[in-house]
Formats: sequence, structure tokens, C-alpha cells
Amino acid sequence: MPWPFSRRLDWTLAENRLAGAEETARRRPGFLDLTVSNPTLPELKLPDMSAAVAQALGRHPAGVYTPAATGLPGAREAVAAVYRAAGHAMDARRIILTASSSESYALLFKLLGDPGDAVLIPAPSYPLFDYLVRLEGLAPVPYRSWYGAPGRWHLDTDSLDRAADDAARAGRRVAAIVTVNPNNPTGAALDESEAAALDQRCALHRAALIADEVFSDFVRRPPSLPVGCLAARPTGVPTFSLGGLSKSCGLPQLKVGWIALGGPADLQAETRDRLELVADTYLSVNGPAQAALPELLNLGATSRAALQQRLRENEARLQQTFDGPSAVTVLRGHGGWSAILRLPATRTDEEWALALLEEEQVLAQPGFFFDLDGGVFLVVSLLPAPHSFATAVARLGALVARHE
Repeated sequence: MPWPFSRRLDWTLAENRLAGAEETARRRPGFLDLTVSNPTLPELKLPDMSAAVAQALGRHPAGVYTPAATGLPGAREAVAAVYRAAGHAMDARRIILTASSSESYALLFKLLGDPGDAVLIPAPSYPLFDYLVRLEGLAPVPYRSWYGAPGRWHLDTDSLDRAADDAARAGRRVAAIVTVNPNNPTGAALDESEAAALDQRCALHRAALIADEVFSDFVRRPPSLPVGCLAARPTGVPTFSLGGLSKSCGLPQLKVGWIALGGPADLQAETRDRLELVADTYLSVNGPAQAALPELLNLGATSRAALQQRLRENEARLQQTFDGPSAVTVLRGHGGWSAILRLPATRTDEEWALALLEEEQVLAQPGFFFDLDGGVFLVVSLLPAPHSFATAVARLGALVARHE
């Protein structure tokens, strides 16, 4: 008789076909990885921040524990100053430090939802949401975006409404709507009309709005009337903007994220007090990294500049490779660290990914990993070193030419 583990962990744990093929391909010469998302890997040949980070951490005592549920005051002020420098009104009391964006979600889902409540999550987007929502005893309900004229992604408000209706039919209260701005992997950034539509639906359902803005520093082609920080925007519901060192400064190893609080002024104090209670239960943010956070945020300018240059260079390589007569189409986004490629529908996206691994020793992610629909897609990272990236996309082009 199987052990009665929590139904929140009711996922298939068996290795899929692609994982097995990846293990084999990694042992072959010439293997290239177009899924990498860790900017600290030495093979990416980005600036090594180790010495500067060590010096910043070394200037603050590591042998003293100073618990602070919402984060050390100097660290929260440093984060608020980053928002103000970007033109967003923000003060330190509206900042809650966390150990990561994943923890930010976990704290917010505890704050906002009761077991069985629904959270509306975007699709396509990264698959982590399903895990984060269900691990808090809530129910994820997806809503979609669509790609079309003039060559950009659009929020599907009809899909958003259907998702809320689906939750209601299942007897679930909508506790929150999640948006990712800009989205991963589509790179789609919200414009003012889309932000207003989200706010309107949140008000209708008395749901909070959670905006994952970890890639907000990497919008290369903003839409008209862009929205950079939803928590700084006038809104009628509790609103939360998520950020962190992992993406904005290319420092995922230091495990510092944050939540910026927004929404009606008369609700902010209660929201903060309740969130402080939840955060105080865990006290999980790294103490030395908090103390050094003002310096680390300044150091991030160096890594951001290098990352932005890398993203632009590899994005240009994709366009050069596939903009002419080609069976591969590059779907344009506003920014981010990934690109989506539409391939011929002669195979499924998993079959294309397997063929790319087995015939060309190149790893890319099939579109179904991100809930992409309406075609056959591969998702590639824009982070690899330019020479490796150019070689990998050339191999992909050759594979498609042989099999289209």
C-alpha cells in the first residue's frame, strides 16, 4: 500500500524522454546548451563578480544575527531607492525582503488565500507557478496571452474572464491574479491598457494583483505606454511587485528578493502588518547579504550592462539567421532572457527538441514546457557566449533545413 504523501505533491516524478537524451548528449563532444539561465556559469564568459561581491560581504560582520522580519532598514531603503531612481514613488516601509522570488510568492499566497482558493496564472509562462500555487494548497487556473499583429504578444482578456468563471464554477474564490512583466519566456511587457484590464478584473473579483517584475531591467523594446512597476501605479486592490538580485544584478547565489507593496493607502498598513507576521515566521533572508545590499545593488550595474549587451548580441544573431527565407520564425518580445522560435509543424515541439539533441548535440526547451499553444515552438536562452550561441542556432537551422 503506497504511503499517503500530500496530494500537493501529486506530480509524475519519472524522467521524461528529453531528460534522458540530454544526459547522453552532455557526454558527447560539441554539446551546446540553449537552456542555460544561470548568469554566474563560467562558460557564459560574463564578468566575474566574485571578488567585488566578496569585498562587499566582507565589509559587514557575519558573526552577528540581527533578525528583522521585513528586512534590515538600510537594505529596504536601498531597494526603495532603486525604484525611485527609475521614476517610481516608493519608500522603505513598502519593501519586504525575502530569500527569493519563489519565497515571495509563497508568503503572498499564505497572506491572500485559503486552501482551495484559486490563483489565476499566465500562460504561456514558466512552469514554476503550478508548483508554487499548489504547494500552498491553492488551485492554479491559467489565462492566456496570444501572439499577433503588429508582431507582439497581447493579454487575452476574454481568457482572463473565462479563467475567473472556471474558478467560480468550481466553487473557488479568486485570491490573486499573477502577471509577469516582462513575461518569461515571451518577453511581453504590459502596456497601460493591459495593466488597467488586470486591475479591473482584480477589483471585480476582490483579488490581489501580483506582478513578477524580476526581468524589468531587461526590456529592450518597450511597448507604447509601458508600465514598469505595478505596485507604484494607482490601483484599487492590494498590489505587489516582485524583484530580486538574481536577475536584476545577475547574482542568484546571494538569495535576496523583495516585495514592493502597492494598492489603496488605507489597506497598505494592514497588508504590511499581516505580511510581516508571515515573514517573521520564517526569517529566511540571508543576513550578511542584507547588510551588503546597498553595495550589491550598485555592483549590479556592471553585470546588468554585460547581460544587456549579451542579450542584444544574441538576439541580433537570431534575426540574422532566420529573418530571411527560413522555415523558422522568431517571435518578437519586448525583452527578457529568452526567445521563442516557431518551427514547421511536421513534428511536435518535443520531437524537434529530441532531434536537435540527438543529431546536433544542442539542447533547447520544447514549447509545451511553457504551455505555448497554436503551433510548434522551441524556447532558447539568449545568455550563452555569442560564439556558442551562433554555432547552436546554425545547427538548428541546418536541422530544420534537412527535415522541414
